[in-house]
Amino acid sequence: MALNDTLNNSTLTDKMPVLFVGHGNPMNAITDNRYSQSWKTIGEQLPVPNAILCISAHWLTKGTFVTMAEHPKTLHDFGGFPKELFAVQYPATGAPEYARRLISAIKSITVQEDFAWGLDHGAWSILKNMYPNANIPVFQMSIDATKPLLYHFNLVNQLSELRNQGVLILASATSNQAIRLIYQRKT
Repeated sequence: MALNDTLNNSTLTDKMPVLFVGHGNPMNAITDNRYSQSWKTIGEQLPVPNAILCISAHWLTKGTFVTMAEHPKTLHDFGGFPKELFAVQYPATGAPEYARRLISAIKSITVQEDFAWGLDHGAWSILKNMYPNANIPVFQMSIDATKPLLYHFNLVNQLSELRNQGVLILASATSNQAIRLIYQRKT
């Protein structure tokens, strides 16, 4: 069943969904194609979130971090693309209050605050099409590259309460990144 059919035929509750979106080539951010059009449709059909938590395979760390910036910068964490892609800005505000709620919600580890990271292209390339007005606060959580898949599965299960508070959780990677993350650290 197509995603559009699923969204149209489901009863949406107050609990926001968790989405995994393969963002593919960064050029999808500025190209009108089936990917960018699908992201736009998803944004139009979902309830408007209070905030968005992005978990991108482009922010790999040792330890788990969450962004606290009031105005996260748009990161152009790639090379070899046209200048038009480097000119893209996604000026969403940050969500430090929701980031603090995330830190409180996770009981199994210490999540560290980060004020330096912004929104990497695994976040803004999708959000630019889902929410083109950049009017929803956004924050990111890193992926601890030293931990296995089960660790991350257990970690995100602790975020359910954020979803009840109107936080959309958006995870993204390219298909190659997702496969590497899964098989790099077998449980």
